[in-house]
Amino acid sequence: MGKSIGQAMADFVGTNDNMCVFVYDYNDDTYEISPIGKIGVLFSNASNPLVQLCENEKIHPADSVMVTAFCRDLLNLKNGKVPDDRFAVNFRIDLSETDEPLYKWATITVIIKTENEAPSYIVGHIRLMNSAELQKKLALDSFTNDKHPNVFNSCAVNALKNSGDKNAAVVQFDIKQFKLINAKHGEKLGTEILNYISEGLDSICGSDKPHIRLSADVFTVVVTYDDRGELEKFIENIKERLSCYGDIKYKLVFGIFEVADKSIPVRHMGDRAAIARQGIKNNALCDVGYYTENQKDTLLNRKFIEDRMYYALEHNEFVMYLQPKYSIDSPHIVGAEALVRWIHPENGIISPADFIPIFEKDGFIIKVDEYMWEQAAITIKSWIDAGLEPLPISVNISRVHLSDDRFVKILDGIVAKYDIPKKYLEAEITESVENDHSGDMIKKLKESGYTLLMDDFGSGYSSLNMLKSTPFDVIKIDKDFFSEFMLSDRGKKIISHTISMSKDIGLELVAEGVETKEQAQFLYDSGCRVAQGFYYSKPVTVDEFNRIAYGDAFIKR
Repeated sequence: MGKSIGQAMADFVGTNDNMCVFVYDYNDDTYEISPIGKIGVLFSNASNPLVQLCENEKIHPADSVMVTAFCRDLLNLKNGKVPDDRFAVNFRIDLSETDEPLYKWATITVIIKTENEAPSYIVGHIRLMNSAELQKKLALDSFTNDKHPNVFNSCAVNALKNSGDKNAAVVQFDIKQFKLINAKHGEKLGTEILNYISEGLDSICGSDKPHIRLSADVFTVVVTYDDRGELEKFIENIKERLSCYGDIKYKLVFGIFEVADKSIPVRHMGDRAAIARQGIKNNALCDVGYYTENQKDTLLNRKFIEDRMYYALEHNEFVMYLQPKYSIDSPHIVGAEALVRWIHPENGIISPADFIPIFEKDGFIIKVDEYMWEQAAITIKSWIDAGLEPLPISVNISRVHLSDDRFVKILDGIVAKYDIPKKYLEAEITESVENDHSGDMIKKLKESGYTLLMDDFGSGYSSLNMLKSTPFDVIKIDKDFFSEFMLSDRGKKIISHTISMSKDIGLELVAEGVETKEQAQFLYDSGCRVAQGFYYSKPVTVDEFNRIAYGDAFIKR
């Protein structure tokens, strides 16, 4: 290696204690490291600096996988094509001189020089981030989207326009069961994982592959490539680098839309990739799905729902159905769950499975929830006005509401408007939504005087742990959990002990999805006294519920 390069490095770094530079020559495998200051904890002069960075103990464990993959990619360049002339990645370095770690953010940038399209040598620059960069990073990490959607859209359009004869695809992925990571490890660590993936994509994608975090844990990348093998290699690279954070492993699920017409809006391309991703959500054997033309009906159905939903709300196409809750031993109705049904004047009933996920994604679920709360309050008021003993109706509280500090006041306002006791309007919340903020909102509901029902108990991994300090009054045994565990003697014992334990700590129980007399008898023998399901009744209209629950007493009011 020429002396001039080494001298240039030394001149560049000077006496700055927060940076270092290294050079690695692919032709003769020689290297040189500049004066190293604080970052000297990463290096000795004994071996190739790229090799030393791989699995270096001074690099934060959560960042080590990323840095190792980054360096191995650079080392392997001498055996393949150079994809770009610049690579960069952020990571944390332990600068402590004691056993207690002291991590500081650093950035490494590598410039690759080529001869005849083959890599000749690289110049690597590592430095600690300054305060302005750290503040900017903190600000970016605090936003849901790591890039403004309009900026991403513009970059994506340009990438497609400049792709020439190359193929193009929109790759969308998310973290499978990410809500369980939040539930088990806390929202703070969940946010760290999302930021880690965002920074990882910055390194993997470079400037030629526009990428964005759309919302929550959903990421989108626009890729141009020569053949599908290259596309698949890109996806495998994301899996290899970004499927674990420290010792926490998780699965990434991908939806791919291969672009035939590069002129269609980028948003529509993303919709197709999302459909492909959602199509394999429940497939344990597959984590990559490609959009196919037979999925077009799903896309058209989504567009119909989005175009119609506001009109439907304004014109009372959403209708409250009630599914009775029965006392197992009597049996008689002891309450009901409010369920929304969309009744289109021409198309008939639209399945909740078709519209609820769309409403949750775009926030429209807030309006539907509040409409249903009011319908439940109106129904309870009608029973009171008829001189009847009201039955409690449980209404669903979506995760979107639990992130809004105003929602308890909205619910209180509905109760006050119709002058009904709060004990008759119960709040039903899915088990897996609980995190630090939603936990506070759930406590506010409890303090405000509402009865709290934990819906889908048994569907998540944290169920038993949540029971020790839960503010809930009632747990609803998830129908899938119940039906699956009923298939074996061991499973039945688990259900029976769960019921017994819950009763011992003062929780009431409701079993969902009861379909047979045998199931009802088993529940009763195990100590569960209330159930709902098709064995007793499917969800029915309010008029039909009145007929079943009150008979002539309501009709003759």
